[in-house]
Amino acid sequence: MCTGVNIKGVTTTAKTRRYHHGDLRNALVRAAAELAETGGPEAVTVRAAARRVGVTPTAAYRHFTNHDELLDAAQEQAQQTLFAAMGETLAGLPPDADAVARLSAIGRGYITFARREPGLFRTAFCNREPSGPEEWNAPSFVLLSSLLDEMVEAGFTDPARRADAEYAAWAAVHGMALLIVDGALRHLTPQQHEAAIDRTLEMVRHGLGTGPRAAALLAAREH
Repeated sequence: MCTGVNIKGVTTTAKTRRYHHGDLRNALVRAAAELAETGGPEAVTVRAAARRVGVTPTAAYRHFTNHDELLDAAQEQAQQTLFAAMGETLAGLPPDADAVARLSAIGRGYITFARREPGLFRTAFCNREPSGPEEWNAPSFVLLSSLLDEMVEAGFTDPARRADAEYAAWAAVHGMALLIVDGALRHLTPQQHEAAIDRTLEMVRHGLGTGPRAAALLAAREH
């Protein structure tokens, strides 16, 4: 069903979590996210989630009638966890950080999430049929769009080059994340990994720097 291509993590060490009371649906969603965390989207099944929280499959099927419904819920949780990772890097910036700095921060958070939670990363982008990218990749897509709009307002990006810039920036960062998750860069040292990430984020910044104030803003940032 799914192939490889947030505001707290959902890691647990327990193989089975007994369910006693409360909201079973949310317990099943958390269990599905935990399954995805280690096994990716293929590991998410109603029976496995039911077993993890200690209820019968019959009880679980009252909330999720099939694998696709549960996987959709797990994907939403993965997206929220991704958004959380981006928020963590944003929180490390000064309060007055400009949109360019914040764009680089969320890009780094995106890659950090992929490295830290490869199963959830794959689940966040598993193959389903959304109505459009805004629904498929919200809320991180919305955050990216808002930062690009700020960059236009600040004179960093030419308004004529703003259309669909989300896709170019997203593709560069997602591509780097996927190369890392798939092991294509395993021959690199940790220092080389970081250098490759830095270079990717630098290329995104410079590619978007088409406005009248781009040169000055980049010079202030990099010197």
